[in-house]
Amino acid sequence: MEMVWLLLCSFALLLKMSFVCNSEAGSVTYDARSLIIDGQHKILFSGSIHYPRSTPEMWPSLIAKAKEGGIDVIQTYVFWNLHEPQQGKFDFSGRQDIISFITEVQKQGLYVCLRIGPFIESEWSYGGLPIWLRDIPGIVFRSDNEPFKTEMEKFTTKMVTMMKAENLYASQGGPIILSQIENEYKMVEPAFHERGPPYVRWAAAMAVGQQTGVPWVMCKQDDAPEPVINSCNGMNCGETFAGPNSPNKPSLWTENWTSQYQVYGDEPYIRSAEEIAYQVALFIAKNRGSYVNYYMYHGGTNFGRTASAFVVTSYYDEAPLDEYGSIRQPKWGHLKELHAAVKLASSALLSGDQTSISLGQLQDAYVFKVQSGECAAFLVNKGPKHATVLFQESSYQLSPKSISILPDCKKVAFNTAKVSAQHATRSWQVAQKFDSAENWEEYKEAIPNYEMTTLSANALPEQISITKDESDYLWYTFSFQHDSDAQSTLSVKSHGHVLHTFVNGVFTGSAHGRHRNESFFLEQTVTLSKGMNYISLLSAMVGLPDNGAYLERRVGGLHEVRVDDQDFSKSSWGYQVGLDGEKLQIHSDSGSSIVQWSKLGRSGHQPLWYKILFDAPAGHDSIALNLGSMGKGEAWVNGQSIGRFWVSFQTPKGKPSQTWYHVPRSFLKPTGNLLVLLEEENGDPLGISLDKVSVTQVCGHVSETHLPLVSKWLGQKTQNQNNTKTKLGRRPKIQLSCPPKKSISKVLFSSFGNPSGDCKTYATGSCHSSNSKAIVEQACLGKRRCSIPVSLQKFGDPCPSISKTLLVDAQCT
Repeated sequence: MEMVWLLLCSFALLLKMSFVCNSEAGSVTYDARSLIIDGQHKILFSGSIHYPRSTPEMWPSLIAKAKEGGIDVIQTYVFWNLHEPQQGKFDFSGRQDIISFITEVQKQGLYVCLRIGPFIESEWSYGGLPIWLRDIPGIVFRSDNEPFKTEMEKFTTKMVTMMKAENLYASQGGPIILSQIENEYKMVEPAFHERGPPYVRWAAAMAVGQQTGVPWVMCKQDDAPEPVINSCNGMNCGETFAGPNSPNKPSLWTENWTSQYQVYGDEPYIRSAEEIAYQVALFIAKNRGSYVNYYMYHGGTNFGRTASAFVVTSYYDEAPLDEYGSIRQPKWGHLKELHAAVKLASSALLSGDQTSISLGQLQDAYVFKVQSGECAAFLVNKGPKHATVLFQESSYQLSPKSISILPDCKKVAFNTAKVSAQHATRSWQVAQKFDSAENWEEYKEAIPNYEMTTLSANALPEQISITKDESDYLWYTFSFQHDSDAQSTLSVKSHGHVLHTFVNGVFTGSAHGRHRNESFFLEQTVTLSKGMNYISLLSAMVGLPDNGAYLERRVGGLHEVRVDDQDFSKSSWGYQVGLDGEKLQIHSDSGSSIVQWSKLGRSGHQPLWYKILFDAPAGHDSIALNLGSMGKGEAWVNGQSIGRFWVSFQTPKGKPSQTWYHVPRSFLKPTGNLLVLLEEENGDPLGISLDKVSVTQVCGHVSETHLPLVSKWLGQKTQNQNNTKTKLGRRPKIQLSCPPKKSISKVLFSSFGNPSGDCKTYATGSCHSSNSKAIVEQACLGKRRCSIPVSLQKFGDPCPSISKTLLVDAQCT
């Protein structure tokens, strides 16, 4: 291809034709080693950043921080239901402006992996599929079904055409080097029986037929048809990936989960920097992996009602960049060092022959040698204990479950278990309290009864089909005669997700399901009156499902209602889609002015709207609403939804799954900002505060056995293979860094010796240099950044027989 390209360029010049010969504009190809970009094999580190889960104002900073962290590629899904909410009507404005997002990536010199899907899952409502697809006669999603394939091809073609029009594919000189069609289809393919395999073949052929000039992937699809590359998703692809399904395809890891998405009622999942680094190094060493994508590198926020069923509003907050876009340490810093170490070994990895050598029962070496003499090695300890191994006649100490990277097969540049990056503590500081009842106003949502509803059915309507995702809410109402005042049993079976019951306008109870068990049963004693009784049942969905086969058949809402022994499921029902406040858009400036608001009162358990005005906090720190005093609902700032909240659904530890809700600075005006909340339960708005979010503490914990920064590796003098003796200046260091516009104001703890604990809890040990704090204060106070070598020359030697560690905790203000 390169020779053909050069010949075409030469021919064009000879004929004085207007043929553009741009060295950056060449098609991307691949072989068994890696993707080939502009004729060069590449080892690529990628980070998922989803454009609609942040704001356009955040994009440049997010991309820049990813680049600084050693990321080469930004990977994003395309969100079909966001772009085509109504059939044939498209939206690419604001957070939906995918062209501007990709252009910003290109501007900063990074590549793009575009995962068109268009089914994406991604904990996104309905897996990214538009709800209107359900109404197409005869449609079966994600199968060999003509109605679905027609719509899928239309959208895929539209997106490809948009990219081509902006010259965004690498074959046009743009940043897009890779695209994805479908998403983890193998997990549902058996459910479609004979309709599954033909769909896979069709999807692959349709994608390749788009003529983008870049390769396509199918993740978790081990039989991806040629020339589509099968890739791995998961946490342990170095252990689980069976490899490419063809000898000419590279090993790609499209989703390395940096934590996991969180659902209401669950604690956050914490995945350590050491574990992530170990799995990445193993994938590269064992599988010859050449592309690793972190899912997510920045998770962001599920604004509005975009989160799928039971998924919290904050998304992958434990990623290297947190929900607010701040660097999360030590994850970001440790992975940056990993990337640098692998890049040092990239020549041997891409050109060398791979051999594996057993170094012990649970220890192996993966060695890559080039005929020219270049060599790189990965020494793997799979065991839970320290191990000493002999490799090429030299001895190496390996930490438990760790991998040491030797870019020259001699000196260790990086070990996955030895974290030199600082630890950072994020905190929330109250900027404004909303505790004055005089500043709040409320609007009571009417409780409709059967006679008030204008829509009716002779059976319980199915919620998803009726609401069409225009609202989370559907009112079910019916009425019946009772011959006396009495206590009766109201029983309701629901497909999910939440139910609030009202009898004769009075709240009588609530119930809800949970993730992976959405259906539930409510049974309660209610008081009936002699004569006509009105039952009003408010069913709420907390996001649409995002996975599984036959999504078009999934249902929500009520499916059986009884009063005592009488079944009303097939009776005459009235229903109302959504709440009155939603229809009036009272969350907006214009909508809030057309209803009559009242002073804050105590109205009991019923849907209520609250509003208050506030000024933007000074400064540049991220902003979040502390909604810890509320129950369940949704919040808007200046008409823009910052997402659902469900504080009352607590974890097994008795805490909300999410308390703080991100308010992007770009949503705010200097003064007179409108905050509107919908509260389904009985929350107290007087407990809400607007908080500043920032890193207020930084901590380093480094020993003599840690390694110098990878950037120093090339300049090291020859040292013993355990890397315990280095020149001053190339010793292990603690490097502390406060956020922009903050500096180190106080050293909270400093000990050189054998301090106990870690950056979470610590204490001085039996060995301690008395000048530890003074030395650190001199190096760090008043500075945004400082560096302290782990050095006997600096601190002295309080106990010669003990290996030394330096632990420093400092305050940023």
